[in-house]
Amino acid sequence: MSNSRNFRRHLSGWAATALLAALSLGAAAQGAERFPGIGRDATPKEVKAWDIDVRPDFKGLPEGSGSVQKGMQVWESKCASCHGVFGEANEVFSPLVGGTTAEDIKSGHAARLKDPAFPGRTTLMKVATVSTLWDYINRAMPWNAPKTLSTEEVYAVTAYLLNLGEIVPEDFTLSDKNIAQVQAKLPNRNGMTTDHALWPGKEFAAKAKPDVQAKACMSNCAPAPKVRSALPDHASNNHGNLAQQNRPVGAQHGMETDGGASKKAKPAATTSVVPTALLEKNACIACHGMQQKIVGPAFSDIAKKHGGQTDYLLDKIKAGSTGVWGSIPMPPQAQLSDDDAKIIAHWLAGTAKP
Repeated sequence: MSNSRNFRRHLSGWAATALLAALSLGAAAQGAERFPGIGRDATPKEVKAWDIDVRPDFKGLPEGSGSVQKGMQVWESKCASCHGVFGEANEVFSPLVGGTTAEDIKSGHAARLKDPAFPGRTTLMKVATVSTLWDYINRAMPWNAPKTLSTEEVYAVTAYLLNLGEIVPEDFTLSDKNIAQVQAKLPNRNGMTTDHALWPGKEFAAKAKPDVQAKACMSNCAPAPKVRSALPDHASNNHGNLAQQNRPVGAQHGMETDGGASKKAKPAATTSVVPTALLEKNACIACHGMQQKIVGPAFSDIAKKHGGQTDYLLDKIKAGSTGVWGSIPMPPQAQLSDDDAKIIAHWLAGTAKP
């Protein structure tokens, strides 16, 4: 990747975190000057809680380690339901592993990125820094319970993912002491440049100023193009309602592809009270649609099959389940409190009081 646009796609969250912390501290100081007695400076403990980013030079990386074997155990219990047992993914997420070769590991360039006949680009084909993998897994995974992995689990899952890509052997233990050596084997490590100087700090850039100094000509401008893509009506709901498969944060929420049926649909269970807030808060709707299968079965199908079985459903929610609805397992929902789990179980079983 030789231009700024591609670089920004792979820029890990550390720069955004540093900017947010700086803005927060600056705003606090300015507020203290303009409005005495209102607000306060962030404490070192609060700043440390925000400052979780890991830079490409591994500054910010906590001490610790994790083995490939440990990573396999964590992967199968917390990652495989979305990313597949071997990183091959499923109908919801793109593959993480594949498309790289031993020659790529030697050269540092993923050759198939330039192969139009190759079916798709995987994460290990595109990513140029191990810190990006570690940082993203640490701050955003697992999808239904971000930031719940321990430091050892993050190291272990990263090691397992690298092993799936044949970058490290099965008996390998990744740590803060050897991660730089692994960086030297990443298949696309030379596929990104820092010559654009967009990363702050002289240690990352050869030039003093970023390559964003272009001047707009503002003459003989062509009409602004209007481009819009849309699914045909007959195919719009083939994979369920897209609006229910995206997190309700950020700019892209997903468009309604069921013709508004989800808003008109009756509750999945026999009770009329749908615990919508709990389902959204715990990312249940990322894998289950009200009336359609996504990764797991539709809530309506669960209610139809297990109506009245509150205790059974409660156990499956808390402990996880596999084999009942297919080969994709549902990981244990440990982040759910007992009270919230009971509300969802009662709702699905149709035993909640109106």
